[in-house]
Amino acid sequence: MVIKVFLASSSGSTAIKKKQQDVVGFLEALKIDYAQLDIASNEDNRAWMRENVPGEKKPTNGIPLPPQIFNEEMYCGDYDTFFDAKEDNTVYEFLGLTPPPGSKEAQQAENSQKLQNGSVTEEHPDDDTTKIELKEAEQNGDAHTAELEEDEESKNAETDAQDENEEEEEPAEEEEESRKPAEEEEQEEAEGDKVEDNHLVSEAEDELVSEEEEELRELEEEEEHPSEED
Repeated sequence: MVIKVFLASSSGSTAIKKKQQDVVGFLEALKIDYAQLDIASNEDNRAWMRENVPGEKKPTNGIPLPPQIFNEEMYCGDYDTFFDAKEDNTVYEFLGLTPPPGSKEAQQAENSQKLQNGSVTEEHPDDDTTKIELKEAEQNGDAHTAELEEDEESKNAETDAQDENEEEEEPAEEEEESRKPAEEEEQEEAEGDKVEDNHLVSEAEDELVSEEEEELRELEEEEEHPSEED
């Protein structure tokens, strides 16, 4: 395949000359084979170029200006599209050529292919690497779930222990409360016993006093009777 560059060798426009030199110089720098076709001195070249430039690429007056670039019969573009391709490092694509290995455009194409393959792999995870990654992700997810379950069990254990402590405290309080009436009752019984003992002591003392009085009375009577006999 031969790249055809249609240009005007005797153009009076400085802008057109500069554009033509830019295209030719860039193709020579890339060592791309090309052929210069002059439309100024060859009427057939001018007619073929005008006929094969697509209608949407022609200016309003219908006459396309050089430079115009073709790959054999395939239209590539004018200077503006060439300039955009040069800025984007896609000149080989613009010209319909395969970029040589090691070129920037080849590296870009390789990276783009890798990205496409990567997206396909993500959509269809069938290779071993992806399966391993998915398996590791599942294991990590299971480990995280296990940690959450352990935390939940630990929290439940703490809650149960706290409930048990509260339950133990409640019977202790109830026992203490029930013990208070019993202690009060024992205290009342002790006081009652003490009062009863005091009462018994008092009665015993009264009985002793009565016995003593009786003995004194008897002694007095005995003393009185012997005196009467005398």
